[in-house]
Amino acid sequence: MVVADKNCAKIHYITDNIYCCGAGTAADAENVTQVLSSNLQLHALATGRVPRVCTANRMLKQQLYRYRGHIGASIIVGGVDIRGPHLYSIYPHGSTDAIPFTAMGSGSDAAIAVLEDRFKPNLELEEAKRLVTESITAGILCDLGSGSGVDLCVITREGTRVLRRHTETAARGKRLASYRYPRGTTAVLGETIQQLDLVEEIVQIMDTE
Repeated sequence: MVVADKNCAKIHYITDNIYCCGAGTAADAENVTQVLSSNLQLHALATGRVPRVCTANRMLKQQLYRYRGHIGASIIVGGVDIRGPHLYSIYPHGSTDAIPFTAMGSGSDAAIAVLEDRFKPNLELEEAKRLVTESITAGILCDLGSGSGVDLCVITREGTRVLRRHTETAARGKRLASYRYPRGTTAVLGETIQQLDLVEEIVQIMDTE
């Protein structure tokens, strides 16, 4: 329930043609995507082929299902392979959807509202980037835990570009004063020290062999 860093990376590298976006617990999302990237690289070396997006989806859903939701990571998998572009949403329990657009996380309701209103097939690249930027911005402004900036990942057959800090939605404000108070600022009205007595002590020896 604590946001330690609102500027942490949410776009994770899997292969040259596949990337993941994580929601939920950032550490869980980063760990499962690193394991997925390693397994896909080994799969590519064993088969001699470029991994497909559906393969990444299958590996990830099986890994999450194995832990029955105890890994708090919601993952969006996107990429381009020999069969074209693909987008999957994977939930912590391992269920998946293959859909043309999606959003996950605490700000997903506002983001989905923008996507459902303006999405249409065969968008031009710049138009698609504006739509995604505005949908993520809506999620940020409607949720306190959804960061402060927009990162984009553009995957095409020609290559992949990760646009880190594409826009700055909410800049951190400057402190106008110091909030450190010298010792003794708050007066101590009374002090009581109570001695605690040991009532019972139990020593148990564990068998380590």
